[in-house]
Amino acid sequence: MSGLTVIMTECTSLQFVSPFAFEAMQKVDVVRLASLSDPELRLLLPCLVRMALCAPADQSQSWAQDKKLILRLLSGVEAVNSIVALLSVDFHALEQDASKEQQLRHKLGGGSGESILVSQLQHGLTLEFEHSDSPRRLRLVLSELLAIMNKVSESNGEFFFKSSELFESPVYLEEAADVLCILQAELPSLLPIVDVAEALLHVRNGAWFLCLLVANVPDSFNEVCRGLIKNGERQDEESLGGRRRTDALRFLCKMNPSQALKVRGMVVEECHLPGLGVALTLDHTKNEACEDGVSDLVCFVSGLLLGTNAKVRTWFGTFIRNGQQRKRENSSSVLWQMRRQLLLELMGILPTVRSTRIVEEADVEMEPNVSVYSGLKEEHVVKASALLRLYCALMGIAGLKPTEEEAEQLLQLMTSRPPATPAGVRFVSLSFCMLLAFSTLVSTPEQEQLMVIWLSWMIKEEAYFESTSGVSASFGEMLLLVAMYFHSNQLSAIIDLVCSTLGMKIVIKPSSLSRMKTIFTQEIFTEQVVTAHAVRVPVTSNLSANITGFLPIHCIYQLLRSRSFTKHKVSIKDWIYRQLCETSTPLHPQLLPLIDVYINSVLTPASKSNPEATNQPVTEQEILNVFQGVIGGDSIRLNQRFSITAQLLVLYYVLSYEEALLANTKTLAAMQRKPKSYSSSLMDQIPIKFLIRQAQGLQQELGGLHSALLRLLATNYPHLCIVDDWICEEEITGTDALLRRMLLTNNAKNHSPKQLQEAFSAVPVSYTQVMQILEHLTLLSASELIPYAEVLTSNMNQLLNSGVPRRILQTVNKLWMVLNTVMPRRLWVMTVNALQPSIKFVRQQKYTQNDLMIDPLIVLRCDQRVHRCPPLMDITLHMLNGYLLASKAYLSAHLKETAEQDRPSQNNTIGLVGQTDAPEVTREELKNALLAAQDSAAVQILLEICLPTEEEKARGVNPDSLPRNVQSVITASSPNKEMEEGEDNLLCNLREVQCLICCLLHQMYIADPNIAKLVHFQGYPCELLPLTVAGIPSMHICLDFIPELIAQPELEKQIFAIQLLSHLCIQYALPKSLSVARLAVNVMGTLLTVLTQAKRYAFFMPTLPSLVSFCRAFPPLYEDIMSLLIQIGQVCASDVATQTRDIDPIITRLQQIKEKPSGWSGLCKDPSYKNGSRDTGSMDPDVQLCHCIESTIIEIINMSVSGI
Repeated sequence: MSGLTVIMTECTSLQFVSPFAFEAMQKVDVVRLASLSDPELRLLLPCLVRMALCAPADQSQSWAQDKKLILRLLSGVEAVNSIVALLSVDFHALEQDASKEQQLRHKLGGGSGESILVSQLQHGLTLEFEHSDSPRRLRLVLSELLAIMNKVSESNGEFFFKSSELFESPVYLEEAADVLCILQAELPSLLPIVDVAEALLHVRNGAWFLCLLVANVPDSFNEVCRGLIKNGERQDEESLGGRRRTDALRFLCKMNPSQALKVRGMVVEECHLPGLGVALTLDHTKNEACEDGVSDLVCFVSGLLLGTNAKVRTWFGTFIRNGQQRKRENSSSVLWQMRRQLLLELMGILPTVRSTRIVEEADVEMEPNVSVYSGLKEEHVVKASALLRLYCALMGIAGLKPTEEEAEQLLQLMTSRPPATPAGVRFVSLSFCMLLAFSTLVSTPEQEQLMVIWLSWMIKEEAYFESTSGVSASFGEMLLLVAMYFHSNQLSAIIDLVCSTLGMKIVIKPSSLSRMKTIFTQEIFTEQVVTAHAVRVPVTSNLSANITGFLPIHCIYQLLRSRSFTKHKVSIKDWIYRQLCETSTPLHPQLLPLIDVYINSVLTPASKSNPEATNQPVTEQEILNVFQGVIGGDSIRLNQRFSITAQLLVLYYVLSYEEALLANTKTLAAMQRKPKSYSSSLMDQIPIKFLIRQAQGLQQELGGLHSALLRLLATNYPHLCIVDDWICEEEITGTDALLRRMLLTNNAKNHSPKQLQEAFSAVPVSYTQVMQILEHLTLLSASELIPYAEVLTSNMNQLLNSGVPRRILQTVNKLWMVLNTVMPRRLWVMTVNALQPSIKFVRQQKYTQNDLMIDPLIVLRCDQRVHRCPPLMDITLHMLNGYLLASKAYLSAHLKETAEQDRPSQNNTIGLVGQTDAPEVTREELKNALLAAQDSAAVQILLEICLPTEEEKARGVNPDSLPRNVQSVITASSPNKEMEEGEDNLLCNLREVQCLICCLLHQMYIADPNIAKLVHFQGYPCELLPLTVAGIPSMHICLDFIPELIAQPELEKQIFAIQLLSHLCIQYALPKSLSVARLAVNVMGTLLTVLTQAKRYAFFMPTLPSLVSFCRAFPPLYEDIMSLLIQIGQVCASDVATQTRDIDPIITRLQQIKEKPSGWSGLCKDPSYKNGSRDTGSMDPDVQLCHCIESTIIEIINMSVSGI
């Protein structure tokens, strides 16, 4: 510390340039310069003399007047003559000699005593300087300065102190300074000002010389400061050089205080000289007159330690730690000065009157909300909070160890009582977290008792603070949360809470919290007190993510996790329900975890020993109350009491509850518990799809709620997640819908459901009014259409009558699809009931949602006229697909719900290893079998609908011609104008219905290929094969199981397989089809050898035409198929050989055809061959089969010759 003392004392007797004089030089304010005293003016003479003598660049009249004033000012100063003499020297020759000396020193080494500038010194430097003329004085100073600069460049950053008579003799300091300033001004390339400043740090009085040099070149201030800082030490308090550098820069900043904060910014930017930064801040703090606000020192140090720059944080933290390691800190230490200043600021805002006696409860009851402890002034609260955070950063990040005085004053501040303002709430929260983070501040029993009293005051005043300050996130929730963490021993959670509240990451050892844990859990907050208090805490009004801090929801969440409510039999259901209802967007992130942990506490007991220790679920009536207004369909017209956020959260609760209940069925059954499940009628009344659509438009505000709801829907309500519905919704809510809304007139809005009903009543007579109202309804949004749903569906049966315009049917279909996006389940039930067949004297049954999920085929038991009304058939198929999916989910849920029914049977049977899960496997298989039967039945019914009715057949509709080509159908039907212009064009309607059914079957086959396999193993009319193969794109999957179908023992299945394969080969001429066709030909050859005569006729008569398709698709099979046909003919001939010889010519003809097919190609033109009717007079099956073989061969030959 002796070096620092030297620095402070060496310049005390010297006159420094004042800030007033420096500013006058900066601005060249001649008037100000004239007002300076002679000692002040003496320091600035080098610059002023050069200014007066040198030719100026400014030739203006104003400068000429100022120059005259400067000359007049200098005329009375004697020292001006010596400076004029200095300026008369030949500086060019001087620079050359200096350059030569530099070269010589580099060549001989820096320690050489040779000098070109100054030769043969007979006396010391001081005497030589006194006796020398101006040129020699310049040479003496230049030689000494160059020697110091060379030594600096060779020192590699190690500081040294150079003793020099020129810079130490008080008699010649001013003359030496004049010479120095003139040399630097005239030889700037030889003497860069930053290098000169660096050299002056190594001599006595260097700071004074530096200030004079910069004052005479005021524009170089920033350059010199930046250079000194850049070359400075990272920790300036550790070395003599660092302290000298800091001191010099402080003198510079005192000379130019307006740039002090800018220099401080350079310090932080370079991460050098931290002591200088603090010192400059202390100087600035002393000059500022701010008592109530946060001081610059607090802001600066807080910014360094709590900023985002980790490099700066580490740099300044090292400064604090190193400063503490020095054994004796005195008042000259910058760190000591900083700590003293902070302590003075802290003591300045402490309450002036404070009773330290322990207050008994009886003494406090004098007046509510009044304490004998005086509180912080309102204007000091923000400053107190800033000081607390700063001390936390100093102790937690920089490792500052507080003195006894600092610890005592900090504790006094932390336990003071602020006013009930938002800033006061923040101060109490910070104080509380600081007590947790630095429990060492409480060291004596008196201090501990003071802390306990303060904590008790926090608990008592929490409600008053929250109501008065208007801050929802009060410190009461934080107290509760910490108490709960202590009870559950979650010390790491407390540490995270403290760090997040303080806004800094500090290291807190869990062991340091042991005493606080004892105080909390045994003296202040027992677990029962925590639980009882938490329920009484009011819910947060309009809870959203915009409300930050620690809220009641955090406390309730932790208590639910630790099962405190069930342990102490405290009901929390009402609190959670009220909080869910008091929510808004953006969604608070703690809401979904709260619901999940609440559901877990409802379903799962806290312990196996007490299975009844669970929370109560929300009642059905409470759930329905949330959706009041939406359920009735008039949601747009009613002022809803609950927000969409509350409705979505309750929906999430209900769906998650049901899913968790099913997932835990086995566990609950083992505990002999069966929590109540919400009824299906409740689920039917909740507008799930409508709410999901609302959530879709609020995804950003709802966070993860929308995706969580979609996951629950896909699992439990797959019929509400149909892909077609999502695509339809995109169309309804897209740009086209927006344009239609722009066309919406007041007339369209004025149509009521009653008017629509009246228009439907007039349908048999006039369709105009219905059409007009329906067209207007298409302009409404899905939500606005809800009131019209019942009228639309109830009158659908009238639309099945003949003569209803197609446009009305299509409009109704369109409106139905729009309504399907918001209320699908209720809409489906109403539609199914409306489309029931109207039978006289028989009362129609009203089906419920549950009926339709149990038996989806009810949908197809509609009026038969629907099957030939494509717009309504489209609706029916949509509902069928939905209910098939719903039935799967219903049966899976039912299986889980009744899983405990298998337990008794397992207990009664002999416990064999590996057989405990047998009942579950059986139930699962039964469920899958039921679903497969249900799906296949639906497919079979739909395929049956595709067949023409007897009436359609009578009109000439040929089922074989339907699938071949749409254009051929239209062409064939065009001559029949009466049929085309009729009221009900059955051919077109049938064709459209077939296309709709094929689309649905395609989706079902893709979703579950096993359905396709099951349907084809069951079989269906072969007339439909051309339709299914051509109309269902996924029919190619049948190629996978046709070999298995051919291998079935039933002859009908084998025939169906070959006929199906023949159409698939034409549609999909693939290598796989070729291999399967070759297998089919081989199987036919094998069956020929084993079948009896009757079975042979029954098998080959329907399958022989399929061989033509095989040859058409795969010509390489020609040889195998021809051999098979000849073989069949020979077998048939051998059977009838004993009865008649008529068959021999046929056999001979077949052999000739095989050997010379080209000669028989024209036979196909003969009707007798083409129709296979030659020699059919004989009723013998073999003879008929032979004629069929001959016709098949000729057709194959004709096909191959003509190239078809």
